[in-house]
Amino acid sequence: MPLRVRLALGFALGTGLLIAVVGLGFVLQLRASLYATLDVGLSSRASTLAEQYTAGGLPALQTNRDEEPMQVLTADGRVVASSPDLAGTSVLRARELSAVLARRVDGAGPLGFTAGDEDQRTRYLATVLSDRDGLVLVVGTGTEIADTADEHVDTGLLVLGPVAVVAAGLGAWWLSGAALRPVERMRRQSADLAHHDDGTHLAVPRTRDEIASLAATLNELLDRQRQALAQERQALERERGFVADAGHELRTPLATLRAELELAGRPGRDREELADAVASAAGETDRVIRLADDLLTLARADGTEGFLRRRPTDLSAVAAAAARAASAVGDVRDVDVVVESPPHLEAEVDPDRLRQALDNLLANALRHSPEHGVVTLTLTRTGGRAVFTVADDGPGFPEDFLPHAFERFRRADTARARADGGSGLGLSIVETITHAHRGRVRAANRPEGGAVVEIDLPVPGGAADVGTPGAVVSRSSPPD
Repeated sequence: MPLRVRLALGFALGTGLLIAVVGLGFVLQLRASLYATLDVGLSSRASTLAEQYTAGGLPALQTNRDEEPMQVLTADGRVVASSPDLAGTSVLRARELSAVLARRVDGAGPLGFTAGDEDQRTRYLATVLSDRDGLVLVVGTGTEIADTADEHVDTGLLVLGPVAVVAAGLGAWWLSGAALRPVERMRRQSADLAHHDDGTHLAVPRTRDEIASLAATLNELLDRQRQALAQERQALERERGFVADAGHELRTPLATLRAELELAGRPGRDREELADAVASAAGETDRVIRLADDLLTLARADGTEGFLRRRPTDLSAVAAAAARAASAVGDVRDVDVVVESPPHLEAEVDPDRLRQALDNLLANALRHSPEHGVVTLTLTRTGGRAVFTVADDGPGFPEDFLPHAFERFRRADTARARADGGSGLGLSIVETITHAHRGRVRAANRPEGGAVVEIDLPVPGGAADVGTPGAVVSRSSPPD
């Protein structure tokens, strides 16, 4: 059943119940008020007759020309005086007569009651006329006026009540239609957006009520869903691109490896040529292994769960170990590797992943440093953050590469990077590890020349430690 119909029916039913309850209470109250008015008149008349009895006794009451019902009874119910219409028959039954006498003793006052059929009803008031003589006076009057007023009210309620119920139902129908019109409009707009999402929003009424709040909330939900859908599409596109790039990157060394193996298997090749082929195949195999390791690292990071194994770690020791390992490559390339850090700086990190990020940055810096160049690894702490900085004095990053430096399979110099064994995943892995530690990473060019990459990690504590220059870990040529 539509909500509008349910509201109209419910409002009409509630109105009908309210009219019935209020009408019944009003009729009962009106009837009690009218009978109370009759009782006041009867009490006044009884007082007058009592005065007449005091002055002249029963003969005075018997000669009374009052046309209203009147009767005098003894304590045993015998009629001793009455009006013509009540002659011979006692109005009070034995139980009612006893009640009148008891009320006199208790001081409760006269007894009022109604007798007769629906066509002719009489209101009676019974009270003790004389305690000494044991007489009871009963006076009565017709209830025509009270009954007529009661009937008029009943008729008005029976006629106007249904009219009020119908009017309430129609009013509720109209009001609910007006109130639900914005909801119906939002429903149609939502249905249109479900078939064709053109980026629009639901119309928000200017009523500043619950429906306006609902429309605003639904628009926020639409925005979040659209954003989530866009992010999902971007993730799918990145995944497709990642798979395609990974396949391309794996295809090249695998094709080379296959060619070397095919050449090695040809007859007539001497031992030296065969050794060169095996060495080349081993190099390509190492390249495939490194690429597979990088892909596995990124895949685990995308899952995020279980990627990091945090524990209290001395960051200075991690920096020193990374620089020490890089110095071996620096000796071959005639490049100095220098580390500068505080004596001790502890933080809750994954030392293996952090070392992997620093190794990637140092390897990248060594790959692009000229002979007799210097690669510097600096660790500083400012406030609640620790900053690793790797700088070299090579040619720096191309300006058009910087906005995409941390994208997967991005290379500043594609041909040179492939020749040096780079996969284009090093900086991407650095960013992934940094973000997993809730840190920030930045790549830039130094004004004096060379590239610089900063890893900014949060660490507990607020005091700043001043870094002290460390020793040269590896220097391939003596200082000047």
